[in-house]
Amino acid sequence: MYAPIVPDPSAPPVRINLYSDTQTLPTQAMRAAMLDAEVGDEQSGMDPTVNALCDRVATLFGKEAAMFLPSGTMCNEIAILTLCRPGDEVLAHETAHIITAEGGAPGALAGVRVRGLPGPRGMFSPAALREAITAPSRYAAPQTLLVAEQTANLGGGTIWPLEILCEIASIAHEAGMATHMDGARLMNAVVASGVSARDFAVPFDTVWLDFTKGLGAPLGAVLAGSTATIDRAWHWKQRIGGSLRQAGICAAGCLYALDHHVERLTEDHANAKRLAAGLSQIGGLIVEVPETNLVFAEVAANGKTPEAWAASLRAQGILISVMGRSRLRLCTHLGVSVQEIDDTIAAFAAIN
Repeated sequence: MYAPIVPDPSAPPVRINLYSDTQTLPTQAMRAAMLDAEVGDEQSGMDPTVNALCDRVATLFGKEAAMFLPSGTMCNEIAILTLCRPGDEVLAHETAHIITAEGGAPGALAGVRVRGLPGPRGMFSPAALREAITAPSRYAAPQTLLVAEQTANLGGGTIWPLEILCEIASIAHEAGMATHMDGARLMNAVVASGVSARDFAVPFDTVWLDFTKGLGAPLGAVLAGSTATIDRAWHWKQRIGGSLRQAGICAAGCLYALDHHVERLTEDHANAKRLAAGLSQIGGLIVEVPETNLVFAEVAANGKTPEAWAASLRAQGILISVMGRSRLRLCTHLGVSVQEIDDTIAAFAAIN
């Protein structure tokens, strides 16, 4: 589903990077905050900056506890390892990150299978969830976890409505399942919808926030839940090498992001809409209207391939994503200016 970046020594330097919001670089002010961070042994609970970040995220989500991890993928996998047993079944949308972009880790690490539920724009309906839930049986895999991804990346950066999230979480809990929110771009949903992070998170037993996407930190994600759940999760953090030492240097960048990079996500959303409006005027592309910072363009069947579009843009110093057989993805973030949005539109038009 995801096409990796392939280094091309013959290509010009990248001047506009729309490949992903993971391409953000820490600002000079964030670097200064990291340089001045008070640090200690994170693995022993002695890093004050990590502890401050975890306390803040737990409060943000209305949870009892939280822990700092290197990546969002590790948050997802530790949550699955903590909440499931080998042989269990996890329910998620068929395009969820845990299915499409984590290297088969749920099966390889936790021994669980993930059942993908259908639905438009990266979201499944309460009815689809009810249909997928099976009655307890010695012949069936126990269904122990429901996962929702906010925002839905491959759905186009779409925002799950709060009422739908509450309903699917309630259905899952009634069926005896735990619930987990993949919050990679949760703050994009918060800023765009006006719904608080706490309201989005409360229906879910575990939730995490990634700081390396739109929030612009170089490393780090925080997984939150009940004290008992996070205590169990620490065993997995230790087992798979997620325990750290003087991690406060990185946690300081995350704290800086919470203070300075949340409200500015509205700029990324505005840039995404500007980009989509411009690309929609170009022949050979069918552009989805973005809700947040992800712009998807479907390539016309009788036109250039996604790879051809991407290669032509790369020759102009512009990096974008190829997503599957027919889609392009362009991701706005704090490293992309309005002028660069206009330059990208012009580059597309020149190819066409």
